[in-house]
Formats: sequence, structure tokens, C-alpha cells
Amino acid sequence: MLYLDSNVFIYAALNMEEIGERARAILRKVQQGEEQASSSALTFDELVWVIKKYRTVKDAINAGEAFLNFPNLKLAHVNGDLLASALNIIKKYGLDPRDSIHAATAIQEKAEAIVSTDAHFDRIKEIHRKPL
Repeated sequence: MLYLDSNVFIYAALNMEEIGERARAILRKVQQGEEQASSSALTFDELVWVIKKYRTVKDAINAGEAFLNFPNLKLAHVNGDLLASALNIIKKYGLDPRDSIHAATAIQEKAEAIVSTDAHFDRIKEIHRKPL
């Protein structure tokens, strides 16, 4: 199983260059059931916020609905235990809170990798980053 960082969805939605196509290719594999993947509620927040910033509110709503209805994507639960794990990642690796929540979620989900363009995930020994 892969954990999909929010930038996978953001690049898929906004970027028409090569990185956007790579993001869309990963999402197609998940959609078709060829790849198992999970993400978190935090991804919804980041995706909708960025789409609203660069496009329109209507586009942001459409992106949020698409995310919530995305076939074969497991949405991980965020609870106090997960946030405690995220806090430990902040202490140990100095990541920002959002990235720590993503990392803690990937670890909780026992993902083989976190798919992300963010190289700071490379510092975390408990999870492997697969570049987009």
C-alpha cells in the first residue's frame, strides 16, 4: 500500500506538465484497483485550499467531492493516538505539523512508501519516500 501525500492530488489537479501527468498516472492505478493507497483528511484540507487559491471556489468544491469519492482510496482516521505519533515525529525529525501528520498516518497505515515531492520525508527512518 502507498500513502499519497496531498501534493499528488494537487499536482494531478493543477499541473499539466510531466509531474502532473505522473501524479495522474498514480491516481489512475489506484482508481483502477492496480495499486492500493491511502491518504488522510488533512489531504482533503490541503487540496481544497490550494485549488480555491489558484482556481475558483467551484473548482475547489469539485476537487473535494472527487477526493471524497475517489475509488479504491482508503481514508485513514485521525485521532489522538495518531496526533501523538505526529508530535513524536516533530520532536525527533523537526518536521512541520502537517507533514508530521502525513508521516504518522503513512506509518500507521503500514504503507510501503509515502508518495511525495517533499524531500524532507527522507529524514524519517520509519517510512520510505517514493518521489513523484
